[in-house]
Amino acid sequence: MSARHEDRASHGRPAGAGGDGELWFYGHHAVAAALDNPLRPCRRLLCTTAALARLGRLVQRPGLAVEEVRPADLARVLPADAVHQGVALLVGPLPRRPLDSLLAGLGTEALVLLLDQIQDPRNLGAILRTAAALDVAGVVVPERRSAPLGGACAKAASGALDMVPIVQVANLGQAIEALQGAGFWVVGLDAAAEPPLESLPYRPRRALVLGSEEKGLRRLVAERCDLSARLVIAPRIESLNVSVAAGIALYLLARGLPRT
Repeated sequence: MSARHEDRASHGRPAGAGGDGELWFYGHHAVAAALDNPLRPCRRLLCTTAALARLGRLVQRPGLAVEEVRPADLARVLPADAVHQGVALLVGPLPRRPLDSLLAGLGTEALVLLLDQIQDPRNLGAILRTAAALDVAGVVVPERRSAPLGGACAKAASGALDMVPIVQVANLGQAIEALQGAGFWVVGLDAAAEPPLESLPYRPRRALVLGSEEKGLRRLVAERCDLSARLVIAPRIESLNVSVAAGIALYLLARGLPRT
């Protein structure tokens, strides 16, 4: 690595990061998915010899600077707890996707997920991974007071950050109304609600709204939903981690509701 690179890293600042929303992705799946996404700006790849071989043809992107480095060099530019698997990629943000653009591209049957101020980037990443696995058509998140779509989120998402369409909105309540106007049946997940989620009838266009880790759904957001429902769990457990609850709820909505 160059002296300039090492000087910047020694001051705790990721080399090359900072401008235009640039940030580091790390871990094989997150980096491979970003490289494979033609919409993702990819600036600079730092990787060990073994990691470079594993990425294969994906590194052949125009304008991508590729540097073979040692694991110790990666540790200088990444968070102390980053499990990087020998690879880090400096990326730019994806182009903004308006909600109406997402809705215009959906068919008569679709599942959309809305997240009301999820705070932990690892929870957000795990939810995105499940969303990708269950063919969720899009994920809507607030522009403010939501976990950043950065390296920790990308690592937990295991590539899903570049697979699932993500829409950032200024007002989640207005997004719910837009979905309803497009024929979506919007269900808020609430542990205090009466009907179990699995008891609900099937709807071809359906949306699930999940609240934050500590407070759940905000009142005004819950009031915009068509109804609220709960997951049935043993009374000895008060609640589930939000990413676990998301996985169960999304599976029920994607695969488990009876089609009558």
